[in-house]
Amino acid sequence: MNPGELIRKKRDGGNFTRDEIHFIIDAFVRNELPDYQMTPLLMAIYFQGLSVEETAWLTDEMIHSGAVIDLSDIPGIKVDKHSTGGVGDKVSLILAPIVAACGIPVPMLSGRGLSHTGGTLDKLESIPGLRTNLSVEEYRETIRDIGLVMAGPTSVIVPADKRMYSLRDVTATIDSIPLIAASIISKKLAEGIDAIVFDIKTGRGAFMSSYERAAELAQTLVNTATYAGKQTIGYITEMNQPLGRTVGNWLEVVEAIQCLRGEEVPDLMAVTYQLAGTMLMLGGKARSIEEGRELCQKAIVSGEAFKKFLRMVEKQGGDITFIEEPEKYPIASYSVDIKSGMTGFIAKIDALETGFTAVELGAGRMKVDDEIDPKAGIVFHRKVGDAVDIGDSVCTLYTDRSDILPRTKSRLARAIVFSSQRPPQVPMIRAMVDTAGVHPLV
Repeated sequence: MNPGELIRKKRDGGNFTRDEIHFIIDAFVRNELPDYQMTPLLMAIYFQGLSVEETAWLTDEMIHSGAVIDLSDIPGIKVDKHSTGGVGDKVSLILAPIVAACGIPVPMLSGRGLSHTGGTLDKLESIPGLRTNLSVEEYRETIRDIGLVMAGPTSVIVPADKRMYSLRDVTATIDSIPLIAASIISKKLAEGIDAIVFDIKTGRGAFMSSYERAAELAQTLVNTATYAGKQTIGYITEMNQPLGRTVGNWLEVVEAIQCLRGEEVPDLMAVTYQLAGTMLMLGGKARSIEEGRELCQKAIVSGEAFKKFLRMVEKQGGDITFIEEPEKYPIASYSVDIKSGMTGFIAKIDALETGFTAVELGAGRMKVDDEIDPKAGIVFHRKVGDAVDIGDSVCTLYTDRSDILPRTKSRLARAIVFSSQRPPQVPMIRAMVDTAGVHPLV
């Protein structure tokens, strides 16, 4: 096949055949399709899009560009969850142990944070000693032993995606919905799952800030995963303010521990229980999502979810004494409070500005090789809708960088808006998505 002809075909709005997509990915992985030809192909896809079939074929070719983990010898329906990321999103740390405690194997390959959003791997690696760079055999052994593993992708999993993402990152083609879907689903299906639940964030702190784009991505993800033969349901969830009370790696681990021990954080647990309950239904442990939610709540109350988290941390080399006694962890050298200047209510906490403030404090990275300080971050004492009096502490910033505290305090203070009137409550779960379409829940 002629790469120039394929570039022209997609540029002019044509559809690729499966054989053509196979040729593109196979030649790219074998270095027979150079970057200078792959780049215009990606740009043509960005502008012309891909059909449902093209996206499914691309996903399948990317999956088989490397190793596919076989978990067929492990009993049960293997179920995972994928989130498009947000600010303060530590749902995976709570959800995975809950679902595993209910008898569903949860194999989870996660990613790192970049720009204003956090990453599950960075949060896990804030636990002293914990390893996420597991070999395929260690990954299989961990899921077989305790029914739960949370690791990073290896070089043998979907190599086509890593190379394509690097090109997309420098050619302004990241936000192509078919390419996003193929990237996400290829990595998830290569980890050996049978079913998946998607959490697509929308709002100021989300990758897809507009509801319409989030809905389009959700539908594409669900359709592509279903085409690949996987059971799947998606949700569109709120991300206009940070999720939960903490932003920052170790701070979010502590909040996850508190939730696993039964502490109620309403917005965070609303999302966690909905996603986890759906995973139990897809995994055959519950007849409905509601029944799944109830089983998840019981796993918290009984302590089994927390025990499962401890076992996973220990299995992956982490020091569980820090999980049992989080107060042992070193604290940041400097902290400062942002206080309310009026009596009234919190009307807004800008999630995007919060995320960038956390990065400046040291909790995130703007470049892949930036160093992260696991102690840095923000703890919110009040959230949107909460009443405040003059002088009440709204949040506390933590960092080892004393020179940036005045600037970050000022930045975050501008992101918090107060009002004399209580703002309307915004439901966390905006819509459910299946192959029949997007079903608004509010």
